[in-house]
Amino acid sequence: MIRVTAEHHPYDIHCRWGALDDLGALMRDAGLRGAAFVISDDAVGPLYGERALASLRAAGFDASMFTFSAGEASKSLETVRDAYDWLLEQRAERSSTIVALGGGVAGDLGGFVAATYLRGVNFVQAPTSLLAMVDASIGGKVGVDHPRGKNLIGAFYPPRLVVQDTSLLASLPERSFREGFGEVIKHGLIMDAPMLDVLERDADRLLAVEPELTTEIVARNAALKAGVVSEDEREGGRRMILNYGHTAGHAIEAVTGYTRVLHGEAISIGMMAAAEIGRRVGVTPAAVGERQARLFERYGLPLRHPGLDVDAVIAAMALDKKVASKKVRWILLEDFGRTVVRDVPEDVVRDVLREVVGQ
Repeated sequence: MIRVTAEHHPYDIHCRWGALDDLGALMRDAGLRGAAFVISDDAVGPLYGERALASLRAAGFDASMFTFSAGEASKSLETVRDAYDWLLEQRAERSSTIVALGGGVAGDLGGFVAATYLRGVNFVQAPTSLLAMVDASIGGKVGVDHPRGKNLIGAFYPPRLVVQDTSLLASLPERSFREGFGEVIKHGLIMDAPMLDVLERDADRLLAVEPELTTEIVARNAALKAGVVSEDEREGGRRMILNYGHTAGHAIEAVTGYTRVLHGEAISIGMMAAAEIGRRVGVTPAAVGERQARLFERYGLPLRHPGLDVDAVIAAMALDKKVASKKVRWILLEDFGRTVVRDVPEDVVRDVLREVVGQ
């Protein structure tokens, strides 16, 4: 168990092999009662929905499930409206609990619905993807995308509980599993350099989803994220380091319509852009970018995505949530485990983006 000790919204993260079958009991132990409404997508719901519902019902919850079309394109206000309609039909009350069962899309979407339905109901994260377990399910960022940018509509709404069943990772499609290592590698780069050694040495075991090592790595990353969130719940300071690679990455997702590039892939490309920008402005040693690239390649993550309109990517970056006084703030690496926030000349950004994503 890992504890998020944020001042206003503390909560526990339970990370273990087979945890989904204890979902209902863990929710009951957390003081939740009554009706539980599972929100999932039509890829995850058929796989794990009945297990989740059975666990909830065994613990005394009146449980039912809503599913939406899988994919980032569903992370929209239209899907939120459909979920509201369903909850109203089910007569969900303020004492009810919404359980987000799925990857980052289900977590963000379900959390946004929980934050806004009846001005806020209980919320539990039950992530099923590596990306969601190590990152998206922790920290309370919830929301939906806008056609002009990722996660531009949302809120900070921490869950009451996070239940991570690492056994579910064994059934993920390979590409969906590998994308999660984008966030894992990012955590190593920005705050846990020794973990990079493990990722290099034990790549075969991790890619084979070896139970003990996989659970250890997921828990290690969850603890890293929990530590940052506990210190900076609403991204007013240190939490910004978690955005390494996301400035360009989110823009790439927006420009490609949230369909062609997965989030973990987009941020690996974004981290390569950030490393090269950092090198050109004298912040990031070349060896850092080179090791970063080798890690991405080992886990099947892309270094580039040529063929995009660079002006469109720059325009999307201008809408990034980290923009201040109309300037894009870049998270750059000074070394492994050491970050700095910098403004970067636009000509440097444009030149690097031409190489990384240009036509």
